[in-house]
Amino acid sequence: MISGALDAATWSGVEALVDEYAGVSPRDQVAVLYTSDSYEPAAWVCAALELRGVPARRVWMAPLHDDGFAERLASALPSPEEVEGRLVVLSFERDTMSHSRELAAAVGTFDKDRRAVYRAISSSADLFNEALSVRPADLSALNATLLSRLMPATRLRITTPSGSDLRVRLDQKHRWISNRGSARAGGVAVLPAGEVATFPADISGTFIADYAFNVNAITDRDARLIDHPVTVRIREGRAIEYHCDDLEMAGFLDECLRTYCAYNVGELGFGTNSAIVGPIPMNSHINERRRGIHLGFGQHNQDPEVVGYQCPIHLDLIAAGGLVWVDDDPEPIDLESLAPSGAAHPADPRDEDVFSPSAEDLEVDDCCGILTSDGLRLFNPPPA
Repeated sequence: MISGALDAATWSGVEALVDEYAGVSPRDQVAVLYTSDSYEPAAWVCAALELRGVPARRVWMAPLHDDGFAERLASALPSPEEVEGRLVVLSFERDTMSHSRELAAAVGTFDKDRRAVYRAISSSADLFNEALSVRPADLSALNATLLSRLMPATRLRITTPSGSDLRVRLDQKHRWISNRGSARAGGVAVLPAGEVATFPADISGTFIADYAFNVNAITDRDARLIDHPVTVRIREGRAIEYHCDDLEMAGFLDECLRTYCAYNVGELGFGTNSAIVGPIPMNSHINERRRGIHLGFGQHNQDPEVVGYQCPIHLDLIAAGGLVWVDDDPEPIDLESLAPSGAAHPADPRDEDVFSPSAEDLEVDDCCGILTSDGLRLFNPPPA
């Protein structure tokens, strides 16, 4: 009945989340957390669980700040003794990823191998009918292909069809991140999935983002860049000049990049989700997973002591496609035609890519800022 109310592709993604990503069985107990903007996606998932005979305990939460959330969550969750299989937590938010500490405390009473947490940002029909149509095993194999080439590398040259030309130096002290729709025991899987990323020890050249942006703030600005690409000149890891023909977008870039350390290139990312083809208007991690290159300006994805700065903003600029030359290998990696690896996914990379700076720096442990009528209201930056 519910599946008939949705288009087939969206319902298929709902089933993929339940069956293949979370692998829910009748022995499991499931908690579905949701903000008001993600009520419908949460309802679709609850319907799929009900059809499988798995009841869901629903817990509403306010994004970012919710004094009563910890108590509501604790009262909704079963005790470990009540669960025959696993506790599976599925959370849905549109713009935010909230209450990480409260959630960690609530599930911490369960053994690591008896709990699974899947956190979806950009919750929408697009999440299910596009991003989740690629299964986690396939994403793991695609990520393994890239990581096998990139992790040992020291130098990259990157070009894109839009005209980007970048020279990158990598350092082994900077860890790689692999978002593939699964997590280690006790970890958190962040959805949508399909990305590998690291911190570039040095990067210079020209980057032309012709696909979309994704910023860690709440905004209703159209994120697509296909009609007005952003050109950034980069020298020694910093944006020294940027341009966009669209005056509103140029003003938005000014607002983002004038923040403390926001001109630093904090992330070199490679999207691997082959189901994502065209950009969507929503400020979204879905766009970020598109096969191609994205650079994250501002906050990095490493431990603070490794990189040495913290920034309250993270602005991803995304280009579609790309060729990557690795060290002296004359054959580049073509991101548009990446073949899955038959080898095991390496164990070293981290599982997730949503970096939460410390609460002391940003006042909350969530990944997003707030948009007000005056523009982006970001948390107070650390002192220079």
